[in-house]
Amino acid sequence: MERNEVSTHEIAVFKSLLEAEGWLTSRDIATLAEIAPRTARAHALKLVRLGIADQAEVFPGHRYRIAEFAAKRNRGYVDRLARAANALGIELNLPANTGA
Repeated sequence: MERNEVSTHEIAVFKSLLEAEGWLTSRDIATLAEIAPRTARAHALKLVRLGIADQAEVFPGHRYRIAEFAAKRNRGYVDRLARAANALGIELNLPANTGA
């Protein structure tokens, strides 16, 4: 069953990826987003499945970054994350090629 709500943790992961200058591990994301590593990994993988983030499967841990054309890949979900962030008072700096 798909959940309709966007969590603050998911927005925090998205924001961490947006603000990163390169690839991040789930532990890096967890530190930046101030959430548990397991939660960071779960949300990062969701963003990968939605086409919003890229994943590099490398050892010892996978790396994640915002997809170059995230908005083109899944404009609806990027807009949804931006609206949820706005409603929660979280500022997202969406680049022109990534966001709404």
